[in-house]
Amino acid sequence: MYKIEEPIYFYLFIIIPVIIGMHLLVFFWKKRAQKKFTSPELLKKLAPNSSRFKPLLKLALLLLSFTFLIIALINPKMGTKLKTVKREGVDVVFALDVSKSMLAEDIAPNRLEKSKQIISKIIDRLGSDRVGIIIYAGSAYPLLPITTDHAAGNMFLQNANTDMVSSQGTAINEALNLAKTYYNNDEQTNRFLIIISDGEDHQEETKQITQNISNEGTKIFTIGVGTQKGGPIPIKINGSLIGYKKNREGATVITKKESKILKDIADIGKGNYIEGNKTEAAVKIITDVIANAQKSEFETKQFSDYQDQFQWPLTFALFFLMLDILLFERKTKWLKKIDLFNEESKN
Repeated sequence: MYKIEEPIYFYLFIIIPVIIGMHLLVFFWKKRAQKKFTSPELLKKLAPNSSRFKPLLKLALLLLSFTFLIIALINPKMGTKLKTVKREGVDVVFALDVSKSMLAEDIAPNRLEKSKQIISKIIDRLGSDRVGIIIYAGSAYPLLPITTDHAAGNMFLQNANTDMVSSQGTAINEALNLAKTYYNNDEQTNRFLIIISDGEDHQEETKQITQNISNEGTKIFTIGVGTQKGGPIPIKINGSLIGYKKNREGATVITKKESKILKDIADIGKGNYIEGNKTEAAVKIITDVIANAQKSEFETKQFSDYQDQFQWPLTFALFFLMLDILLFERKTKWLKKIDLFNEESKN
């Protein structure tokens, strides 16, 4: 298992195209200068040992040296042991609605991005708690299995979008059933399921499934995003607006937040319904509930004893740099005899 100690040094890779650009500028400048003062035949007589391939080889060695030096600065580390550690916390599963109605921009920037902001801020404020993420529209899919790796949670969350679920609709029932599989029945942890949606198109039979999950000890909170006034569903290509979703009659579809079913789910799930249009308020309510919940001990596996690996790329960097220093641009006598680069036949 690898991890990066200093990712900020990735920006130094900009040096590589800069060096290439400078090399090309010097090369063309030399060519123009040579054409002004001499002919190719005369230049060959004046500098018979001049090589056309050695400068390119030296450039390649220099670029390799810089590349490995930057990798050494980044300092990749490798975990050498996988150990089991005991932690205390709760299990929190997020069910995120990614149906097309979540693209409505009646709240800025849109309902989906607002939902992702709420989830991300909640994850950032969790302690040793485990998190999992489910996305759903016409069907439900696991986006992130339950884990203590909060950084992975935020990374997967940022990639969530409406195109990840091809079938449209709001399959809250599938999301609820999938959430049940996230919890380990052998570990008696406090369990929370947080559903974030605009509430549109939810089904009435959802109540019975919610009751079943609640009976198993999971508290269900719902967060509603959107406005009662609603808004159209934009259609965009490469970020450019080309129109709005229309119904069969050609009229623009207006999607509105439907809070009733979300409130019913929260009531049955012994949780609360929360208005999600104000990010900080919604985040505070959820994090306060989780912080005050009784923590249970559970086991998790993680890599430990990470060892620095910078010495290997540093060795290669020094090796290629020494080769670059020791290699001259002119032809060497023994290489000239071998004609390794087929230069003599080309001249």
